[in-house]
Amino acid sequence: MKDAAQPATTRDAILDATDRLLARYGYKKMTIDDLAKEVGIGKGSVYLHFDSKQEIALSHIDRIVERLKTSLHATAQTKSSPEKKLRKMLHDRVLMRFDSVQHYTQSLNELLAQVRPQLLERRKRYFDEEARIFAAVLAEGKASKVFDLKDPFESALTLLDATNALLPYGLSAYELGERSVIEKKTKNVTDLLLNGLLKR
Repeated sequence: MKDAAQPATTRDAILDATDRLLARYGYKKMTIDDLAKEVGIGKGSVYLHFDSKQEIALSHIDRIVERLKTSLHATAQTKSSPEKKLRKMLHDRVLMRFDSVQHYTQSLNELLAQVRPQLLERRKRYFDEEARIFAAVLAEGKASKVFDLKDPFESALTLLDATNALLPYGLSAYELGERSVIEKKTKNVTDLLLNGLLKR
């Protein structure tokens, strides 16, 4: 049986190595040679999976978002109340991203500066996909008269807009701070948002 800690594919191994090297060197100093050596493959093998270092970095970010969406879907499918689901989803939306980059916060700004134009294009897709997951829970809450809202998708976009300020690419390395601080801010924002949605 395959060890659960082992990467499923060479592509996954390259992305795992990217995560480690971003923490060790930062984006600018990380090279394809470094990645190949870290994974234990030839440099040409890296190029079989990715065209450039920039594509690797963007794929690394894509993978973080895919893991988040999997978690959001799982929460949305639970038997919890719509309010509890939404509270957990908003918490996870911020904290999962924070946890995924916390070990390289010093180099995060550098990475984002290098991939910003392509990331902005992707972010629209990320947020649209996340909003659809949130909208399903909001629609459930509206149908069960827990939430007072008009359009679940528009409300979902508003929830994302309200929590975007707490996401790693919205904060400097200094502002990212301690996890406990981000967690408290996320709880405060979530409480405020849910108070506006709950049916009186």
